[in-house]
Parts: sequence; structure tokens; C-alpha cells
Amino acid sequence: MTRRPVLVVLGTRPEAIKLAPVLAALAGSPHLRPRLCVSGQHREMLDQMLAVFGLTPDHDLAVMQPGQELGGLTARIVTGLAPVLAAERPAALLVQGDTTTAFAAALAAFYAGVPVGHVEAGLRTGRLDQPFPEEMNRRLVTQLARWHYAPTERAAAALRREGVGADRIIVSGNPVVDALQAIAAGAPAPPPELADLGAARLLLVTGHRRESFGPGLAGLCDALAALADRFADLRIVYPVHLNPSVHGPVRARLGAHPRITLTAPLDYLAFVALLRRAHLVITDSGGVQEEAPSFAVPVLVTRAATERQEALDAGVARLVGTDRDAIVAAASALLADPAAHAAMRATANPFGDGQAAARIVDHLAAALNAR
Repeated sequence: MTRRPVLVVLGTRPEAIKLAPVLAALAGSPHLRPRLCVSGQHREMLDQMLAVFGLTPDHDLAVMQPGQELGGLTARIVTGLAPVLAAERPAALLVQGDTTTAFAAALAAFYAGVPVGHVEAGLRTGRLDQPFPEEMNRRLVTQLARWHYAPTERAAAALRREGVGADRIIVSGNPVVDALQAIAAGAPAPPPELADLGAARLLLVTGHRRESFGPGLAGLCDALAALADRFADLRIVYPVHLNPSVHGPVRARLGAHPRITLTAPLDYLAFVALLRRAHLVITDSGGVQEEAPSFAVPVLVTRAATERQEALDAGVARLVGTDRDAIVAAASALLADPAAHAAMRATANPFGDGQAAARIVDHLAAALNAR
């Protein structure tokens, strides 16, 4: 039996994490075979993740440029994918989430007449500027996709409200849980310099969203400094994004504090090890909101809105924005009150059970065989 090619396109660290289980499931399928194209939208962090999961691209568009702008990035991906699609002639193309790579790849596939499957479909904040440009990206992918792999029933309901046919929506769970379970099973180790935190409570931080550049990032940094000063047993670890708009301000404001450790972006193994050890997470990352509940770690989200409403509904995450005083108040309440902290510890991850990749590939194989 001839295995039909499926082109998987990704360009950033979160996409690599969430699509690695799907690529593995495709590799084990008797009906489909994976072909991997990377855009290189985030070069260093993407390459790091490819190495962690043992992924070797079949095509690399290498689009990243210093100070790249969204319009140029989108154009380079669309034009770069055209010859790849012509050469591969895939039966389908898979994208994940809400990146510029996902939108541009879906558009290129539409132009080439290749059906698109959208992994992590249906997430919405209801505000086109929150997050920017991701909210618009994922809405546009919805218009271009044939199959919509919604991580939760809430996401599926959002798609139905927008007119997507129920027969094109599959509630699969989120493959980030698949990836997290696989990595955690290997008992990953933290970075050597953070291997012995003693009795300290670990506050793990990430922050990189474009809408937080400037005053928002300053508010986060000032809040972290205040928390480190207030709680003597607190150790804050912040892996700092490589974007100069993040890296420079964070190091300028926090680099000298004795209980705040600023690191380069961590590989996924080290990050998972720290996440398991964390007492509390402060983040603007969508992926971290999905991952932390697997380890029963409360999450404070430094955004005005989140598309991961399931975490808020389950009580395991809370929106705090980027105001210094709001962050300090919310984090202090959890750090000072064990009962409040315990109330935010998840009993189950609302985003999946670790079987999402199998559901996605099984559906795709059946859908393509029926065509």
C-alpha cells in the first residue's frame, strides 16, 4: 500500500513541541508518511526543539532575518512554500496554532489546492489585538482549513458559532499534553546551575508577547523584583526570550537581583524539569498555560485576555495583566496563603489526555482514504 505524503509545516518552538507527537504518529501510520518543512521563523529556539525530538526537516525555508517584519515574513513563507508544495504534491498539509508560519503555510496550501488540517483550532480571545498577531492568524487559518482539530469542546463550539460544519471539527485534545507526558516520563534534569534550589520556592516566569513590549514588560519586571524582595524563600527563574525588545529591558531591570536568575531560553527538557519543580508560574505563553496543569502548578497569566479559557474555568489559572501592583497582589496571595495555593492546583489537565496525536492522524488517514 502506498503511504500518502502529509506535509507538516512549522516555524517556532511551540509548534515543534506540539507537532512532534503528530509527526511521530504519522511515521507510525500504515497509510500516511510525514514530510517536514520548517520556515525558520524562530531559528535558534526552533533548532533546539528539533534536536530534542530528533526531527530532521526535509525542507528548510530559512526565512528568519534580523528585525523581521510581519509582512515580509508572511511573503517569504508563502513564496518559499510554493516550490515545496509543487515538488512534494502532498495529500494534505498540517499547521498548528496561530503563528505567522501557520497562517502563511495555510494560505500557500490554499493557493496550491492542497487541503489543510489545523491543529489547535478554535481558540479565541474575541479581541484581534490580544494576542497580536496571533488572534488574527488563527481566525484566518480557520477560513483556509478543511479539517479543524479542536483541543477542547469549548474550542469546537467556537468554530461551530463561526459557521464551521460539525463534520469538519474533531475534538482531539491538545498534543502538547502528549509531548509533555513523553518528556516527563524520561525524568528530565534541570540546568546544572539550578539543580539544587534547596528549600526555596521556585517562581518560573516567561514573558515575550509583542503586546507586552515596553510598559507591560516593565510592569512585569518591577513586580518580580518586588516579590523577590518580599518573600525571602522565593527563587525566581526567568528564561529570557532572544528578541532584543525583551532581552534588553529584562536584563537591565532584573540582572542584578540576587534571587532572580535570568537564563538564556532553556531547552524543553530543562524547562519541563523546572516546571515540575515550580511552586508558581507567571507567564504570557499559551503553551505554558496548557502545560502547567499537568504538574498541578498554579498559573498567573500576564495578559488582558486568554484563549485558554478552560484553565480559568477550571480555576488553575488567573488573568492578572501586566500592571505591577496587580501581579504583586495576585502572586503574594498565593505565596502567603497555602489554602489559596492549594485551591489552584489542578486535579486533571483540561487540555487533553495524551492521545491527541493518535486521534488527529487516525482521522486524517480516514478522511484522505475517503477522498
